[in-house]
Amino acid sequence: MLYYFLYPLRDYLFFFNIFKYITFRAVGASVTAFLIAIFLGPFVIRWLARFRVMNETKREHADKIHSFYEAKDKIPTMGGVLIVGSLLVSNLLWGDLSNRYLWILLLVVLWFGAIGFVDDFLKLKNGNTRGLSSLVKLIGQFVLGISLGTFLYLDGTFPKLLYIPFLKEVTIYLGIWFVPFIVLVLVGTSNALNLTDGLDGLAVGCLAFAAGAFAILTYLAGRADFAEYLGIPYVIGASELAVFCTSLVGAAVGFLWYNSYPATVMMGDTGSLSLGGALGAVAILIKSELVLLIVGGIFVWEALSVILQVMSFRLFKKRVFLMSPYHHHLQLKGLEESKVTIRLWIVAFILALIGLSTLKLR
Repeated sequence: MLYYFLYPLRDYLFFFNIFKYITFRAVGASVTAFLIAIFLGPFVIRWLARFRVMNETKREHADKIHSFYEAKDKIPTMGGVLIVGSLLVSNLLWGDLSNRYLWILLLVVLWFGAIGFVDDFLKLKNGNTRGLSSLVKLIGQFVLGISLGTFLYLDGTFPKLLYIPFLKEVTIYLGIWFVPFIVLVLVGTSNALNLTDGLDGLAVGCLAFAAGAFAILTYLAGRADFAEYLGIPYVIGASELAVFCTSLVGAAVGFLWYNSYPATVMMGDTGSLSLGGALGAVAILIKSELVLLIVGGIFVWEALSVILQVMSFRLFKKRVFLMSPYHHHLQLKGLEESKVTIRLWIVAFILALIGLSTLKLR
């Protein structure tokens, strides 16, 4: 919005020419999202507490970890509305609203956020962990995934290839598997981040590192000169997504101000589903789906730990971990919550650097 109102004023004052630059607007979007989250955080927390949107439910069949959460029972949840609101406002202010990819990301955030919101609301209303059924949530996610996959498949300019990290000229043509692959990435990332959201600041902190790495990747993918030099896929208009990614970093860090240990607000499924979906959609749009496996390695491992635990128990009646997702395993091993979170942040930071290294190691 600012781009349309202020950039035309360059004819009268050269200073306004700065709004043409994506890097400037990316910084502006990040700072704006951060400040919105910081200043509105106390109001949102009080509003959630006033309407008793509290984290009063405990995970079923997980008695071993209930002692870790006794102090969290009265902490407001559904704080993801703060992140989603910060994202929307900052992108509407600083983004180029003629960019179709930006609108795709905002749609993903709103759609997945709505699913998470209804799920959180039902959990709180029923006073247990049973919100929307898994089937209903998956149907909602699949609908958007199939719609996005079909839209991109019918777009003749969008590549239907799978690019392999570290290998410069190796690609796989997906063909009819393109749409199912898009659904897998979008739904998988959304639910993986949702599973990671179990400790104060864990998911949103790891997300900040991943979004920061993708801010760089999106900017380079949308520049023909850089894309050619680095040997990465060039996607017209992808640079504008750097504005979205930096706003995601700003909103995440702003929310972390209140969600860090000991948390005064939880993001709930409203935040985790929408943010995971957004991260997956960014990777899809710049053809870096496999790089996402590296950059979002913490989310991948958390989801994989659940899959391994379930498969092992059903097949062999034995558990691989003391409890899944993996962060609960570390807690039961005796690590303090804050130590688990910070150590996984460190790993997330290293993984983000490794993901960025794929730009040159080809």
